[in-house]
Amino acid sequence: MNIFRHRPLGLLAPVLLIAVAGCSSADDSATVAVPSPDASTAKVCRDLHRVLPAKLDGRGRHDPEPRSAYTAGWGSPAIILRCGVARPPKMVDPKVAEGKDRDAMAGGVDGVDWLMEKQGDGTWRFTTAGRVAYVQVSLPEGMSGPDGTPVLTGIAPAVKEAIPEGIASMR
Repeated sequence: MNIFRHRPLGLLAPVLLIAVAGCSSADDSATVAVPSPDASTAKVCRDLHRVLPAKLDGRGRHDPEPRSAYTAGWGSPAIILRCGVARPPKMVDPKVAEGKDRDAMAGGVDGVDWLMEKQGDGTWRFTTAGRVAYVQVSLPEGMSGPDGTPVLTGIAPAVKEAIPEGIASMR
């Protein structure tokens, strides 16, 4: 048996471990899936991106990776906004409309209607309703649904300015 033939793989393991550890991020920057909106939705999402606030609920803007005109973020852990997402299934769930779903409800904040959904991990996600594009805002762990009111109040003026009222695409 030739011991040197297997030795290079044994030496390679620590190098791979160091390389993988070097790729992990200690800066707590957020990464998100970037939506792929159709052309008309993409335009209003780019318009929204231009008018989003620099600060939201006292948190500075730090957009997530990969950078996109369809995503934005504030603070660390980040409040994440995604524009041009698909319609959430609960948006058309009769239980939500009737107020019979404990983890989702409809409501309005400063002239913008939202579907408010409690996620399986306890975080909250808000999606605009009655606009030509779906805008989704996700709160980080530790912020409860009621804590979302200042966030939605801070985003509402930009949504009203950039995303017209209407029916979003059904994708």
